Amino acid sequence: MEILLNVVLLLVGFVLLVKGADFFVDGAVGISRKLKIPAVVVGLTIVAFGTSAPETSVSIAAAIAGSNGIAVGNVLGSNMFNLLVVTGLSAIFMVLPVSREILKRDFPYMMFITVVMLGMLLLVSPMELNRADGVIMLALFVFFLAYTVIGALRSRNEESAGDAEVPKLWKSLLLSAVGVVAIVIGGDMVVDSATVLALAWGMDEILVGLTIVACGTSLPELVTSVVASKKGENDIAIGNVVGSNIFNILLVLGLSSSINPIKVGPEVVIDTVVLIAVSLIFAIPMYKNKKLGRVSGAFMVLTYAAYLAYIIMRNYGLV
Repeated sequence: MEILLNVVLLLVGFVLLVKGADFFVDGAVGISRKLKIPAVVVGLTIVAFGTSAPETSVSIAAAIAGSNGIAVGNVLGSNMFNLLVVTGLSAIFMVLPVSREILKRDFPYMMFITVVMLGMLLLVSPMELNRADGVIMLALFVFFLAYTVIGALRSRNEESAGDAEVPKLWKSLLLSAVGVVAIVIGGDMVVDSATVLALAWGMDEILVGLTIVACGTSLPELVTSVVASKKGENDIAIGNVVGSNIFNILLVLGLSSSINPIKVGPEVVIDTVVLIAVSLIFAIPMYKNKKLGRVSGAFMVLTYAAYLAYIIMRNYGLV
């Protein structure tokens, strides 16, 4: 009976996370259009923050509760899901052009901070992300945000949207507020029920974070990017993924490790190396063709399926 109840709570939590992020993004995009912020900046900041809010809520709740395995596993699993499934499916639905800003600035920064995180794990024995690491990550996050906002202010007049095309300001503010509340409540429900189910099924916290929680909290990125791709809003689609991955590492892990140092095992280092490797592999067609086509998208989704199979087998000692 307890297991069934926690499955229901997990599903309800996911629904709150997804709908909450959906409301938050709709409200935030409405506000941003009033301010005439370019689409790529919307994707990298407002939309990325909105869709990363579930990861933030889940990981911080896990850190406070001392379930740090879920916190770091959730971030790595979400970033892998974002990179391979969200980008892959978006490219399958429609060829995904990649903007100059993403190629020259944001994707390299995403790679840089992932390597920095790996270095932090390897430089300390036993491996952990301590409070000093958290402060460094938060400083790098502030730098990224400031740099992006300054760029937005410089180019805000280049793109605009008519006020008639977006909701009134008070509606956008209300949507954002409702979204944040739903995200916080949903995040608490997911981390609590996922922890109980992990123990009941004999799964460790890292695996739960990398699979169930990561996929569930990445649904907002998936829905947002696929819809944006189908509507031709390519800057939002790819910017959402890159921005979310940056937010996940710097903001989510930065806050989590500042609250409670995160001790990790060697499997986290392996997963981080895999994330860096697949990022480099799929950067090749992105930089060569300035776009991601359907073939690349299909290979990305298949790569994620293989990775998922690997971590499940690893958890049960089959590899």
